[in-house]
Amino acid sequence: MPEPVRAADTRPNPLIDEGSWSDLRTDIIGDVTPADGEGIIDIDAPYRAHDAATVPITIRQPATGAPFVKHAKLVIDENPAPLAAEMTFGSSMYPLDMEVRVRVNQYSNVRLIADTDTGAVMSGRYVKASGGCSAPATKDPELALSTMGQIRAKTLTPRTEGVSQRREAQVMIRHPNYSGLQRDQVTQLFIAAHFVSHIEVKQGDETLFTVDGGISLSENPVFRFAYNDDGSETFTIIAEDTDGNVWQEVIPKDSSAS
Repeated sequence: MPEPVRAADTRPNPLIDEGSWSDLRTDIIGDVTPADGEGIIDIDAPYRAHDAATVPITIRQPATGAPFVKHAKLVIDENPAPLAAEMTFGSSMYPLDMEVRVRVNQYSNVRLIADTDTGAVMSGRYVKASGGCSAPATKDPELALSTMGQIRAKTLTPRTEGVSQRREAQVMIRHPNYSGLQRDQVTQLFIAAHFVSHIEVKQGDETLFTVDGGISLSENPVFRFAYNDDGSETFTIIAEDTDGNVWQEVIPKDSSAS
């Protein structure tokens, strides 16, 4: 019988004290002691995920007054590879408003440790999900491999007159992002890990952000982000995977491709 949804499940879901963080933190952040990041950089994540293989994580700063974030680590404490992504941000991403989709393998804290102009801070949420890293790929394997490396971008906010404006866009990279924990549905053998390891998104010649990821990024990685338009006409998106494949696309900012 499905577990009933209680009223408490809809409340804010802060980090909990239990879990693996005490064993992980030295390897991930060394001897740094981050300050409480709530109100400086916040994470929004579902308390109970609808799909453990594609859990949306939103990283957001207040519109004004927050320090600039240069670098951040996204950590899913109980995943087989807890460090889900290392991200760097250009000045046009300030203030941060970005969504990434991840796999969550079991009930876990999801935390962001950010390096800001005023020091390191940490925010997070507790997410109830299970099986995300071993969930079967949603696409036919042959189809997934035949479309691998296709890059799409679409503008969510149209350009208006003037250059200095805040816009939203979305980038998607087709890739099965095999975690190494999934089984071939025919042979039942494990599929070797093969995933997107590096992503770079630029507007014109300026880097907006980079992501160095692992098996915790979802299949067909998707990034929705807000940025300050510099007046250039194109995005350049570069993706590399663990097999040494490199893909690059130059896409008009006002593309509506999905």
